[in-house]
Amino acid sequence: MPVLFPLLAILIWAANTVVSKAAADLIDPAAISFYRWVIAALALSPFCLLPLWRRRADLRPWLGKLLVLAALGMVLYQCLAYYAAHQTSATNMGVIGSLIPLLTVVLGALFFGNRPGRQAISGVLISLLGVLWLLGKGHPATLLGGVNPGDLMMLAGSTSYALYGLLLRRWQLPFGPWLNLYLQVLLAVLLLIPVAASADSLAVTGEAIGLVLFAGLASSLFAAYCWLRGLATLGPERTAIFMNLMPLLTALIAVVSLGEPIHGYHLLGGGLILVGVAISQYRPRRVALAAESA
Repeated sequence: MPVLFPLLAILIWAANTVVSKAAADLIDPAAISFYRWVIAALALSPFCLLPLWRRRADLRPWLGKLLVLAALGMVLYQCLAYYAAHQTSATNMGVIGSLIPLLTVVLGALFFGNRPGRQAISGVLISLLGVLWLLGKGHPATLLGGVNPGDLMMLAGSTSYALYGLLLRRWQLPFGPWLNLYLQVLLAVLLLIPVAASADSLAVTGEAIGLVLFAGLASSLFAAYCWLRGLATLGPERTAIFMNLMPLLTALIAVVSLGEPIHGYHLLGGGLILVGVAISQYRPRRVALAAESA
């Protein structure tokens, strides 16, 4: 089932949101941003370096687009998340990350002439209501009082990732999922060298090693691959809807791992998010069969 790929990716990324918050007190955000992609590059090299060398002649026309994708999806989104973790909660990070579907629809309409269907718009709006209910702790009007810098960083990062998904689908890179991912990871490492140079410290404590490995392997590789598969099979709008599950899954993981309490606004907001995802993904059986046979 194609929907399992983005669902698994979101589950891992929800866990990584909690990991990012935990890492805030243990390692410099610039350092973990750099190390996670170095680890990912090292893990992929034994499998992808030779295929990349064989296709080196095909790379030149695509390098500019690959560089843009690496900057949007690997550098901006991830770096901003680590810096945001110093100023906002893991739950807020998950909630704001779930705005990516709405941002995808808006950016697609503004810049690419995409026309989302009524069903997709309805699902996004219902999920957005759930997001606002969660973020406002049951009182969305309180959000008018302002947003902290960490939340703004997550919003900027989420916008970057929404554009990443749209461009990835639009450009249709010809190298296959793993090699596409490997190329973006390599470019991300290069782009992050100046960021790493700005870190106050590049040291990794014993407590932070597991967090860095999780970010570099589970989140950067396995989840990213699942997300790429989702984008390829479902498209950016339908895949991005799964981001609405981020706050719910992040809150559940935080309850289990950190003992955070669950309140009524979590249940209502999370329920609205799930309903929105279900509506946006539902297709009548006859329509689904027609699409598969096309």
